[in-house]
Amino acid sequence: MNAGHVVIAPDKFKGSLGGPEVAAHIGAGLRRARPDVPLLELPVADGGDGTVDSAVAAGFERVRAQAGGPTGETVTASYAMRGEVAVVELAEASGLRVLPGGRLEALTASSRGTGDLIGHAVDRGARRIVLGLGGSACTDGGAGMAAALGARLLDADGRELPQGGGALRGLARIEAGALADRLAGVTVVVASDVDSPLLGPDGAAQVFGPQKGAGPDDVRVLEEGLARLDAVVRRDLGIDAAEREGAGAAGGAGFGAMVFLSATVEPGITYLLDLLGFEAHLDGARLVITGEGALDRQTLRGKAPAGVARAAARAGVPVLAVAGRNTLSPDELRGAGFRDAYALTDIEPDPARCMEQAGPLLERLAERIGEVWLDDPRDAEAAR
Repeated sequence: MNAGHVVIAPDKFKGSLGGPEVAAHIGAGLRRARPDVPLLELPVADGGDGTVDSAVAAGFERVRAQAGGPTGETVTASYAMRGEVAVVELAEASGLRVLPGGRLEALTASSRGTGDLIGHAVDRGARRIVLGLGGSACTDGGAGMAAALGARLLDADGRELPQGGGALRGLARIEAGALADRLAGVTVVVASDVDSPLLGPDGAAQVFGPQKGAGPDDVRVLEEGLARLDAVVRRDLGIDAAEREGAGAAGGAGFGAMVFLSATVEPGITYLLDLLGFEAHLDGARLVITGEGALDRQTLRGKAPAGVARAAARAGVPVLAVAGRNTLSPDELRGAGFRDAYALTDIEPDPARCMEQAGPLLERLAERIGEVWLDDPRDAEAAR
């Protein structure tokens, strides 16, 4: 990339646009303002929805595969692969977005399809699996994922458990089966920004279960099932992981990855930026533009824009944020490394229209950014 380029590195605008679409609209607006400035569109993700798209934009190959969906139906999902590294996103096969008709199935939804994708990648020669957790439809502690890779989760009569977190209360024993052989020589890294434990008031069922359609009674069933899974894992596998940070991610799939796949957990955005070689693209850049649907306190807790801002600061490149809405104060923005923030609500106060017209509104914002910042970013504050 030529010196003086702009790096466009947003996450998705949830409910409106994926990361690549956000980057494309920002690029379109900047080109209208300054067609002479080179642009690099490099959408990012923190391990949740859009992680595979981000890896593909950075040069990974998209691989499509058939996998079990969250409620047992077959879905066509994808992961990203480059060399011996595969990026697998749980939401692709076990996420809310692939539920048939969007119908929530809190007790029966399974992570089995994620295991199918991991197995497919291993069969293609992957020796490092980067597992992005987020957007899950299931609360099964990763049991379905493990079963797809060869583990056997059995009831008191020696029968395989049905799918879903609701069935875990009947778990009597776990047999590793072919799991160890299937993953021999394979390293698994979980990329997640969720630090919650498996159980309790901050755990997978109580915090995230309602988002997946669980009512109060369902939450109790799921909590009991996860507690039973933890107890049997400690007894049969000798692993105590329920209190580890990230165990509660994606309905407990973080726990399942730790205990069944021997996974380590890394901060999502930091790990993925390193994996994608993000900092190399900052060499000679004049400006970085990042963002997500909402800039708020959660952004400051390790979401993708904050990670991009940290990387840009290390490289000495000014960074701006764009969002659907922004609730951060100027001091909070500066403390996180942002020079400024632009929100769709700055130009369209109706939130519904911001969702519906996110693309054209982003282009208008980007055109404004181009007019203000692409003469000399160092003087932009004075020009505004």
